[in-house]
Amino acid sequence: MAKAKTHYVCQKCGATAYKWAGQCVDCGEWNCLDETVIEEAKTKSARFSGYTGDPPHCCWLSDIAAVEESRISCQNEELDRVLGGGLVNGSVVLIGGDPGIGKSTLLLQTLTALSQSRNALYVTGEESPQQVSLRAKRLDLNVNRFKLLTETQVERIIHTAMQEKPQVMVIDSIQTVFTDVLQSAAGSVAQVRESAAQLVRFAKQSNTALFLVGHVTKEGALAGPRVLEHMVDTVLYFEGDSSSRYRVIRAIKNRFGAVNELGVFVMGDKGLREVKNPSAIFLSRHEENVAGSVIMVTREGSRPLLVEVQALVDTSHMPNPRRVTLGLEQNRLAMLLAVLHRHGGIVTYDQDVFVNVVGGVRLNETGADLAVLLAVLSSLRNQPLPNDLIVFGEVGLAGEIRPVPNGVERLQEAAKHGFKQAIVPKQNVPKGGITGLTITPVLRLNEALAYC
Repeated sequence: MAKAKTHYVCQKCGATAYKWAGQCVDCGEWNCLDETVIEEAKTKSARFSGYTGDPPHCCWLSDIAAVEESRISCQNEELDRVLGGGLVNGSVVLIGGDPGIGKSTLLLQTLTALSQSRNALYVTGEESPQQVSLRAKRLDLNVNRFKLLTETQVERIIHTAMQEKPQVMVIDSIQTVFTDVLQSAAGSVAQVRESAAQLVRFAKQSNTALFLVGHVTKEGALAGPRVLEHMVDTVLYFEGDSSSRYRVIRAIKNRFGAVNELGVFVMGDKGLREVKNPSAIFLSRHEENVAGSVIMVTREGSRPLLVEVQALVDTSHMPNPRRVTLGLEQNRLAMLLAVLHRHGGIVTYDQDVFVNVVGGVRLNETGADLAVLLAVLSSLRNQPLPNDLIVFGEVGLAGEIRPVPNGVERLQEAAKHGFKQAIVPKQNVPKGGITGLTITPVLRLNEALAYC
């Protein structure tokens, strides 16, 4: 019989120690080592004896036909967009987000729609059947063909799924599932890793599209071992403020589609509803021109998106003026203000600077540089910019305005929403122009500042 040995596994990073300690030597966290019983191999010689069966068959990659994967529509355009066009048979999707943001609601709506035409199974380990039924009734969903399983043991879940043969299955959540192979508590690093491995193996072997719901830590990262994100095909993050009606799903990893694709939803009394035109919700459209407000065109995945960048510059009464950003990297703002001083002659070292991206959108690209600087200058001089103006471009340390990818698509999106003027890098100006849009090309920062 194999000998059982006790190890101590870090619940933060998954590192293994042979004796208990107050601090994990790998990640530095305190009081995170839990006792885990691990069954070792029978003998050392058996472990390294090598494979003695028939050798696996190799093939030439050129002999394999490149066939497009068939997709399963989720009956939700925004979710299909984030997934790359829909669900792929045998794929595993991990979706994480803060408590109460709408993960279970979205998957309940999605599975209800899919159950009308496909065999689907919803497995819940956090709620009772009555709770799920009450939510479905509140959302006014048709649950006539909806199959529900309340179970947390992964072996029983897989056994039931093998009998029901669902085409789409939801596990809510992976932190509540456990396996009898390990003796640690449900939600521990070892349990999450082993349970997810068994479910992923089942999904691949049975060609079942699988959703895994994951909890997040207080830092916003998915709870559990980092290897969990490597095991699945797609990782989606649910973003949004609990005080706001809008929710955003962002694809962090996708083996079957574009990364950083964005889906926008609005939370109502009947659940989550997709937003067909996200640009409209991120634009405030002030009744009169206000200082410190600039509209820019960002790009999330394959979608151009219009967002409003706001800046407030005020005299500081502190030795170190504040640099506060929401939706933008704070170090990026400090660098841009240094460029503004060096190449534009605009002094802000005695001013508090606050920058906000309206709607809770986070700008991860450098195309927002020029818009941020113009918004700061507009607020500093208390001089509003035109309401029909859009701006985008990367600002270099030498004061040059660099082009950004997909400039033509951005300009076309702005023209579609009625904008008449644009300040963009010279390399992003299309040869034929854009109908109804007056484009001003700029090469240096001082050229762009002349319009403010």
